[in-house]
Amino acid sequence: MQNPPPGQTGKSSTGLDENIAALLSYVFGWVSGLIFFLIEKDSKLVRFHAMQSILFNAFIAVVGIGLWIVVFILALIASQLADVLGTILGLLGTLIYLAFSLLLLIAWVMCLIRAYQKQYFKLPIIGNLAEKFASK
Repeated sequence: MQNPPPGQTGKSSTGLDENIAALLSYVFGWVSGLIFFLIEKDSKLVRFHAMQSILFNAFIAVVGIGLWIVVFILALIASQLADVLGTILGLLGTLIYLAFSLLLLIAWVMCLIRAYQKQYFKLPIIGNLAEKFASK
C-alpha cells in the first residue's frame, strides 16, 4: 500500500480525522480495532490499521499463551533442581518473557506513531494479512 501524499487531510466515515481514527484502533486492543473495522466505510487507512490491530492482538494472545506454558514448564523444572541449573532456568524463563513483552511494547508504539502519521506501517506477516482483509 502506498502512503498518502503529504499534507492531504482526510476524514473517515466516523467523522474523525483519518490519523486519529487509525491511532484509536490500536488504543484498546482488538476491541477498538474491531469497532473501527466494522464502522469505517471510506478510509482504507483506518480499515488497514483496525485490521492490523485485531490481528496483532490475536498474535499476542496465541504467542503469549504458548510462551506462558514454556515459562511455566521451565519454572517447574527449576523448582525441582535446587542448584545453579535451576536458578539459570528460572532466570532464562523470566528473560524470555521480558524480552517478548518489550518487543510487543515497541511494536505497539511504532504502530501508534505510524498510524498517527498516516503511514501504512506493516508488521511482518500480520501486515500483509491486514492489507488483504482491509481491501475487501
